[in-house]
Amino acid sequence: MTASAPRVFVPPHRPPAPDPQVRALAALLSGRRVCVLTGAGCSTESGIPDYRSDRQRERVRQPIQHQEFVRHAEVRARYWARSLLGWPRFAAFQPNAAHRALASLEAAGVVSAVLTQNVDRLHHKAGSRDVVELHGALERVRCLSCGAVLHRDVLQAQLEALNPGFAEAFLPELLPDGDAALPPEVEQTFRVPDCGRCGGGMLKPDVVFFGDNVPPNLVEEAFAKVEAADALLVAGSSLHVYSGYRFVVRAHERKLPIAIVNAGETRGDPLATVKLDALVTDVLPRIATVLVGDKAPGDLAAGP
Repeated sequence: MTASAPRVFVPPHRPPAPDPQVRALAALLSGRRVCVLTGAGCSTESGIPDYRSDRQRERVRQPIQHQEFVRHAEVRARYWARSLLGWPRFAAFQPNAAHRALASLEAAGVVSAVLTQNVDRLHHKAGSRDVVELHGALERVRCLSCGAVLHRDVLQAQLEALNPGFAEAFLPELLPDGDAALPPEVEQTFRVPDCGRCGGGMLKPDVVFFGDNVPPNLVEEAFAKVEAADALLVAGSSLHVYSGYRFVVRAHERKLPIAIVNAGETRGDPLATVKLDALVTDVLPRIATVLVGDKAPGDLAAGP
């Protein structure tokens, strides 16, 4: 199956941040170990849409709820049917300049860790090493019975084998969680495999659905990263959900400098030391240039 070119979704336009503001932010971070918290705004210019922009609220269904997925076979069939179509396109997305800038800053010793609310693995693709995936990753699938984990590509082959010709019959639009829009009657006949290890367990993408909780071990790990840092940088997150906002609260309690770069208001703005209303793909590469300069690996200017 050949994936069509993904549409590109970009947050509301923002003019480039004034150079003095960027340099002031760089000065705030200079000489500090910076823990970074990233959200959907860090990946939209790679082509991945988000749920909370005004345009996206107009065009997408409500995101899937954890209890709906677990309790109803038809919901699982609907999810995996759409995911079969959307996965090749989602897996093809590449890091943008913001991801590359953060990887460069980590390599230079400026960024100590990245806490991400995204499930796209783009930080890893860009070269970041110390990444806490708060909401999991779509490339992993987990059995809810025995805990077995398999790569999403393995499940893709199983789904295609159980549903021959299904993928070729539709040209869907990619949705924020990597699935695709389909008419309801198609989803009723879709076949979903059980876990191959335990022979009957329910398979679920290894991500935190709405209504689910971030695993406690990840929360503890993320808090430890904040505790070990000298500053917190929020990049591309509205901080609407508490799973991300709590780390800003913790940094504020510890009296750490807090910098926020986001296109639009965030829940954490009142706690911020510095706030830039700008695109992360504009600001982060410029920060890396100031702090790392020619030592930055990769081409920060390449791509979006």
